[in-house]
Amino acid sequence: MQNPVDGMPHRRPGSVRRTVTTDMVRPDGLGGKLVLSGNARDLLTRTVGGTPEVVATAATRLEVDYMDGWGIRSLTSEPSRDALKQLVGTAAGSGFRRRMIDVDPGLLDEVSLLHQLLDDVPVATLVSGQAYMAGLVVTDGVDAKFGSRRFRSGRASFGRDMCAGYIDGGTVMTGIDLYGASPLVDVPVAGRLATDDMWAWHELPELPRHAMRRARRIDVVPVDSCSTTVDVYFRDSSVTHEGIETVVHEYEVSMDVEDGEVTSIAATPRVLPWIECPAAAASAGRLLGVPLEGLRAHIRSAFTGVGTCTHLSDTLRSLGDIPELISKALAAPAA
Repeated sequence: MQNPVDGMPHRRPGSVRRTVTTDMVRPDGLGGKLVLSGNARDLLTRTVGGTPEVVATAATRLEVDYMDGWGIRSLTSEPSRDALKQLVGTAAGSGFRRRMIDVDPGLLDEVSLLHQLLDDVPVATLVSGQAYMAGLVVTDGVDAKFGSRRFRSGRASFGRDMCAGYIDGGTVMTGIDLYGASPLVDVPVAGRLATDDMWAWHELPELPRHAMRRARRIDVVPVDSCSTTVDVYFRDSSVTHEGIETVVHEYEVSMDVEDGEVTSIAATPRVLPWIECPAAAASAGRLLGVPLEGLRAHIRSAFTGVGTCTHLSDTLRSLGDIPELISKALAAPAA
């Protein structure tokens, strides 16, 4: 499925827009460390044409030993959280989210922007392998259809049947079973994240070759004190050896919320790598009637298996922060 979005919707009066990005860069070359640089912002728009207000920001930087078990070499954050230093020396893959909360239980409630950046670490590390493998095709002459077995030494173990893309007998698992690695993907050129709106996103630095970016946007627009419309965008993109940004995963989600519960929701896949993936979009309907409070935990327990999509689940997990964004919007309605 290849139908990438080009440009973002205009900000609406009385809305709060959350933008979150994680850049995945290998400054020392493909075999060197993986640097995850995260930035996030909440922006309040009172009126069309007026100057919006930045109501929250956060940033992270992690160095990951990608070729040796995904060990975290260093971790810094803004705002700073001393407890997070305990994550240095642990792995960026499976179990990272649980360890993050174990060492800093107040992270989710106190600084949700920072929590979102760290919540993206495991899957951002995983998907960075797309750029790694594409780079090997150019630099090492690896077969363009199936990646080298070298890739396996640097990645964590993700289970068969964990999602629609990894279904037993599907494209990915067949490649792994036959060749030791999943096939590479033909991906479309990325559309623009913004057009004429200088405030549409926080600052987005230019990505170097073989880098990737995970980008999220959530627009929250209260209709009244009880009802809210929500518009969500999610994308993983990768920069080719020629410097062209391409899309690996892309979703849009529209949702209505009333009295803290999901009353309507639709997920639209725009770009997904495997033919097995798009059918999982229907799993978003499982959230109808579900309270936003505790949504992350609900998705973690209920959205598993071949009827779901890892990247859609990650997109839906971020909706757990919507009550906070609603509160920010209602605290300063449009003039």
